[in-house]
Amino acid sequence: MAGNSFGHIFRITSFGESHGKALGVVIDGCPAGLEISPKEIALELDRRKPGTSPITSPRKESDKVEIFSGAFEGKTLGTPIALLFFNHDVDSSKYEKLKNLYRPGHADYTYDQKYGYRDWRGGGRASARETVARVAAGAIAKKLLAHFGIEIFAYSQEIAGIRCQSIDRNVIETNAARAADREAAQKMEQAILEAKASGDSVGGIVEVIATGVPPGFGESVFDKLDAEIAKALMSIPAAKGVEIGSGFTSSRSRGSENNDSIGFDAKSKRAVFSSNYAGGILGGISNGDQIVARLAIKATSSVMKQQQTIDSSGNPQTIQVEGRHDPCVIPRAIPIVESMLALVLADHLLISKLSTLDKL
Repeated sequence: MAGNSFGHIFRITSFGESHGKALGVVIDGCPAGLEISPKEIALELDRRKPGTSPITSPRKESDKVEIFSGAFEGKTLGTPIALLFFNHDVDSSKYEKLKNLYRPGHADYTYDQKYGYRDWRGGGRASARETVARVAAGAIAKKLLAHFGIEIFAYSQEIAGIRCQSIDRNVIETNAARAADREAAQKMEQAILEAKASGDSVGGIVEVIATGVPPGFGESVFDKLDAEIAKALMSIPAAKGVEIGSGFTSSRSRGSENNDSIGFDAKSKRAVFSSNYAGGILGGISNGDQIVARLAIKATSSVMKQQQTIDSSGNPQTIQVEGRHDPCVIPRAIPIVESMLALVLADHLLISKLSTLDKL
C-alpha cells in the first residue's frame, strides 16, 4: 500500500520528487479515441505553476509536458498514458542546513518515522510540487467529462478570513487570488502581501462545483461519491477539512430546513430540487444537481519567522525557513482541486456504465 495511485478504472499513479530530475504520472483506463494535446494540458498546468504573480512562489518552472505513451496522432489509444515533467529551476541550497531539522507544519518528522530516510530537498515526495502530475491527469479527465457535458470550476471562496460575497465565474481568472468576487479579491491579495511582508502566511477555503453530472454516479456503502470526493480533496497537500453541500451547517439545522424538496421536470424526466443543501449527492450517489464541495487549506507551513523545533537527534533547535514559498497556496490550489474532482467523476463515469445490464 504505497499510496501513490488513485482511482478504480480511470486510475493514475504519480512519481517524482520536488527537487529530483523529473516528475510524472501514468494514467490507465482512459478510453481510446479521446483527443488530447500537450497544448490543452499546458493550459491547466499554467494555472498552477509558480512565479505568475507577487502572491505566489518565485520559483520558475515551465512545466512543459511530454507525452511518452498512450496517444497517437492526437488521440488516446486506450493504453497507459505516461506524462513527464522535467525540473529546471531547482535550488536545494536553502535546504542543506535544514536537512537534520524538522520544519514545523511539514512532513519531515513523520516521513523520518515511517521510512527512516527521506529526501530533504524541498520536501521531496511530500512537496506540493507533486501536484503537477495531478493537474496534468486532471486535464485529460476534464476532457473526458466534457464529452458528456460535465464541467468543473473552483474559486477562492475565502482567504485570510475575507470571504466572497458573490460568485461571478467570469471574474475568477482575472485576479491573482482567483476569487469569484472582484472586491473580495482585492482585499485577499492585500492580506496575502501583508502576511508575506511580515514573513508569515495565510490560508483559506476553496469551493469547487461540477455541473452537468447526471444522477447515478457513486457506489453504495464504502465507495460513496462524497466519500471518494472527500478522500481526493484531503489528499491535496495542506488540506485540513472537506464539506459537501451545506456541510457543517447541516449539523446546526433542523431536518425540515436542510432537506431539499423534490419536484419533477417533465421535459428532462428527472427530479428537480428546490435547494441544494445535499451538494448534489444523496446516499453517496449523485442526484443530478450540481456537485458542490469545499476544502479548507491551512496557511503555508514554510514561514520566515523563527520557530521552535528539534533535530533528528531530538535536541531542541530554533529554525527559520528560507527559500521560495507561497505566502498563500489557495490561488495555485484552484486547478489542483478541480483536477482531483475531475479524476473522481471520470472514474465514476466509467464505473456507472457497469451498474446495469442495459448499460453494458
